[in-house]
Amino acid sequence: MRILSFMTLCLLMTSCGFQSLPTAKNDVEAGWAEVQNQYQRRADLIGNLVETVKGYAKHEKETLEGVIQARANATKTTLKVDQLTPETMKKFEAAQQGLTGALSKLMMVSERYPDLKANQNFRDLQAELAGTENRIAIARQRYIEIVNRFNKLVSVPFTSWTNSLIYKYEKKPQFETKAANQEAPKVQF
Repeated sequence: MRILSFMTLCLLMTSCGFQSLPTAKNDVEAGWAEVQNQYQRRADLIGNLVETVKGYAKHEKETLEGVIQARANATKTTLKVDQLTPETMKKFEAAQQGLTGALSKLMMVSERYPDLKANQNFRDLQAELAGTENRIAIARQRYIEIVNRFNKLVSVPFTSWTNSLIYKYEKKPQFETKAANQEAPKVQF
């Protein structure tokens, strides 16, 4: 009888999300870390891109300063996974969108400089940046999927019962961007 009771208890614990909720929380943390990693990669590339453009576009000081400022704003706006709320996500996205807009202006400025467009270093950085924008999109998509799974565990019975009794996890916020902001900046020449 004791063995049957123990087995029943184990079955209930595993079927009600006893282990799946902490696992899903860890997945959310890893997914968010990857999103931030890809945004940091972009910020690192932009520094090199700005330095390359400086040599060719000396009188485009305002645009270059705008990119540098937007990059600084984007890199100082970081969030740990336990700080994610709809409000903090909006601030994070606003900083990233500011950088995207400044970068688009920089790319338009570079159109005026044929020597810059022919520069191998610039072309390599441009290709890296385009690849990084794709990586950001993939990391964000994975994060969205992970958060969706986590939020289902937190809010849909039977795992939500375990959550309400033991863990008390809150649903995680998702990315909310405007339709116009959902495309990577155009970096074609």
